[in-house]
Amino acid sequence: MNDQGQQMERDQAGSAARPRVGLLAGWGRYPLVVAQALQRQGYAVYCLGGREHADGEALSQVCEDFQWLGLGRAGAAVRYFRRHEISQATMAGKFHKRLLYQPGVWFRHIPDWTAIRHFYPYFASPRLWGAGKDRKDDTLLGAIVDLFANYGIAFRPATEFVPELLAPEGQLTRRGISLAQRRDIEFGWQLAKEMGQLDVGQSVIVKDRAVLAVEAIEGTDDCIRRAGELCGSGGFTVVKVAKPNQDMRFDVPTVGLGTLQTMSAVGGRVLAIEAGKTIIVDQEEVLDYANTHKLVVVALDDPLAVRQAA
Repeated sequence: MNDQGQQMERDQAGSAARPRVGLLAGWGRYPLVVAQALQRQGYAVYCLGGREHADGEALSQVCEDFQWLGLGRAGAAVRYFRRHEISQATMAGKFHKRLLYQPGVWFRHIPDWTAIRHFYPYFASPRLWGAGKDRKDDTLLGAIVDLFANYGIAFRPATEFVPELLAPEGQLTRRGISLAQRRDIEFGWQLAKEMGQLDVGQSVIVKDRAVLAVEAIEGTDDCIRRAGELCGSGGFTVVKVAKPNQDMRFDVPTVGLGTLQTMSAVGGRVLAIEAGKTIIVDQEEVLDYANTHKLVVVALDDPLAVRQAA
């Protein structure tokens, strides 16, 4: 056997000896950060990257194996994890639900039989299925987790592997909040929690205790841009919180450099997030950017904590 063949055998033996974990990767840098952390912790990572979402080039350099996953290929996803003897998995990165409403989406992501059988009640016409089931984020993501559980694959919160990404409590930037901004946070926090209870969105944008924009299917960045269009004078506050009964396995509030860049571009001034339940990707870079551009980032446990951070 030549040297290359011997090295391949050693690599395979090393992979077999390491604990295995599956990664379902969506949009953004968060999946890559999770994959890198898992690799450092000694896991062999087997990754399925969502088409039109994941950074396949970067993930394939970190993971033991990487495969693309079409939106409707639930059966293929289950078979992939089972083939690689995956019994635990995690989900990281956003899956843009608005993709479901683009023309021809099911021709680009033709569903397999497992997907049709499991998700038919969520996507069939109400005229064929009565009231059917809703398509809230928690409903659809919970259905995905339940599907894998049926085949012996348990999803764990990604934050169990990278707890250091969760925002610590307190004022995170050099600049603190003013009295008016504190009142806007308290006002927006309550509204954001109500929206989270309804599973509509995670973010509410306010100024002078008036709501400028509420996040829905478009995502946080587009919500911020809409607020900027409506509030030409800028100076508004973005409040982003977890749902009251947040399932930490999926759809955990996440902010990164792009969030701050969008705020800066359209006049946002304050980002208030929930401590211990919000992920900050590339935290050092994010806070350096915020300080350079005179933005405020504060992480709170609850609205009353705002007074302590002021």
